[in-house]
Amino acid sequence: MVEIRDNLISRIAEAEREGWLGEVEGLRVSLAGAEDELAQIDRRGSGRTVVDLGIPTLSRASCPSTSTS
Repeated sequence: MVEIRDNLISRIAEAEREGWLGEVEGLRVSLAGAEDELAQIDRRGSGRTVVDLGIPTLSRASCPSTSTS
C-alpha cells in the first residue's frame, strides 16, 4: 500500500507538470483512499491485545468410562 501511495504522489506531480487537471483530481481521490487505508492498517496494528485463553482441562464427567461391564 505504501508503494501505491508513493506511485500516486509521483503520478500527481507528473500530471501537474503536464497540465492534466482532470487526471490530477482523479489521482488525488485515489491518493486520499490509499492514505485512509494506510491509516486503518496502522490503527489495527497498534491496538492488538494478547488474550490468555488458558489451558483446556478434561473433567472425569467428560471422559468416556474406561471400565467395561
